[in-house]
Amino acid sequence: MTVLAAADRHRNAIVLGVMLMLLGDFMFSLNDAIGKWLMGTYGVGQVLLLRSLAAMVVLVPLAWSAGAAGLFRLERPGLQVARAVLSTLEIVLFYAAVASLPLADVMTFYLAAPIWVAALSPFVLGEKVGWRRWSAIVIGFVGVVVALGPSSASLSLPALLSIAGSFAFAMMILLSRQLRATSDTALVFWQTIGALVAGLVIAPFDWIAPEGGDLMLMGLLGVVALAAHMLINRALKLAPAAVIAPIQYTLLIWALILGYLFFGDLPDMYTAIGAVIIVGAGLFIFERQKKTTGVPKEQVQDIA
Repeated sequence: MTVLAAADRHRNAIVLGVMLMLLGDFMFSLNDAIGKWLMGTYGVGQVLLLRSLAAMVVLVPLAWSAGAAGLFRLERPGLQVARAVLSTLEIVLFYAAVASLPLADVMTFYLAAPIWVAALSPFVLGEKVGWRRWSAIVIGFVGVVVALGPSSASLSLPALLSIAGSFAFAMMILLSRQLRATSDTALVFWQTIGALVAGLVIAPFDWIAPEGGDLMLMGLLGVVALAAHMLINRALKLAPAAVIAPIQYTLLIWALILGYLFFGDLPDMYTAIGAVIIVGAGLFIFERQKKTTGVPKEQVQDIA
């Protein structure tokens, strides 16, 4: 009975982890939709600043209770700074792109991040990637080209910003895998500080006095993103990353639903076909990595 009870607890933990991951992805998608709404009126710097301030109001007490000393005794400070810079750049690029493109279009390009990670890991982390994964990487990048559309006119600045953002996001994942001794709280704290500093620098150039409702939405951005991050971290403690990682692709489903409900946006045929190719290639890469080295928890990250 003891063995059976332990097995039941294990299964229940995995089910709970999956549910928390699904909820976390929905929260991030809601955060992205709110961000797109606000970008119709306000600049990237202003949204970034007020989002980060709201997140810090919640994050500072949490970090303090977890042990403030751990925030300042960090491994490899140079990589910590680089990760915070990449995290901030990724958010800026995401908001800049989503101001002009449908949510589903931007998310399609961002879901190419695992393909970037697989392609760069031999050079950044010294990992071995076999021919099957290299084939999937090539197919995934073909999906990106398809999603861009059939002509050079489709190479719009927002689309290029999305691709650049997905690359920055992938590099942040790779650095996270090199900073495994750093607590999740410290990583989130310093990436939020990075976004706050960037917001302080950029916001004065395009500041618009926000209305009460919009000010609340900007604050909600930071709180919702922080809550989503905490849900995903908890999910990773309950279920293996190999189970959790593919669930990230529900972000595309939510982007389609929320984009249509809030903005009336639907992806065109090329974006839809490209999305199918990218998701298929990404899932294959996850599956192959699970069979060879296992999927690290750092592969599961928040998007914007």
